[in-house]
Amino acid sequence: MARVPDRQVPGVHHRRVGDAVVTAVSDGHLDGSMAVLQNIAPEEAARMLRDAFRPVPRRTAVNTFLIHAGGRVALVDTGCGDAMAATAGRLQSNLAASGVRPEEVDAVLLTHMHPDHSNGLADAKGRALFPRAELVMHEAEWSHWHDDAAMARADETARERNFHAARDQAAPYRDRLRLFKGGEVFPGVTAMPFPGHTPGHSGYMVASGSDSLLIWGDIVHVPEIQVPRPEVTMAFDVDPAQAEATRRRVFDMVWTDKQAFTGMHLHFPGHARLLRRDGGYALLPEAWSAAF
Repeated sequence: MARVPDRQVPGVHHRRVGDAVVTAVSDGHLDGSMAVLQNIAPEEAARMLRDAFRPVPRRTAVNTFLIHAGGRVALVDTGCGDAMAATAGRLQSNLAASGVRPEEVDAVLLTHMHPDHSNGLADAKGRALFPRAELVMHEAEWSHWHDDAAMARADETARERNFHAARDQAAPYRDRLRLFKGGEVFPGVTAMPFPGHTPGHSGYMVASGSDSLLIWGDIVHVPEIQVPRPEVTMAFDVDPAQAEATRRRVFDMVWTDKQAFTGMHLHFPGHARLLRRDGGYALLPEAWSAAF
């Protein structure tokens, strides 16, 4: 008798972008409180998730992305590490399934330094998990999480989970840190500042030939709610009003340009486009293809 499966296949999905290859690598998922959703009644948020056949409370995917371009390898974000939830922290095993060893990563590009994006930089002993990689992020991101005055204004939980964790995770990369304001940050990869969620929150446009793919970071956390209702912000947005304005700007951009995109909290592997519908937007996931 055939064995009954007891685990999912590795969370790896390749997508060609011209001469580059972008590989979505799942770090797992997080189950979290509905209370973090702002500007929406809790019962309305729950209804929208139920109507989309999604779990209530919310379940949020955590994605990372490899970029193979110009003979080099970049990793965009590092997931949750081993300190957040048993359902997350899968980056290293899925990275191995993709055929990439940590020492082969030339650069780690961070969208921002929240723990579900940067806790996979170092292990519990403070050792870099990507021993050869440059650490690359927007200069405003580094400045914010290393600002003692900003840390003092935060509550105790935010100080520990965000500020201290960001500093500890980045510490082993200080001698190979590269900060940017924008522009090309890796072969064929252009940084696009999308501030609001954090001061240096950034997306990355991967372009080769006539093809492109935008990795938009945390433009949305709960797509079933925030795509049709872009005014819904998150409790951990550093500047909620700016986060909303940025979300609306990015929505307009990807619709106008018919731009393919993916993100850290879209359902794995996350590749999608936006459609105009009923005066707002709707998400159209890209169909899976064996060819790439």
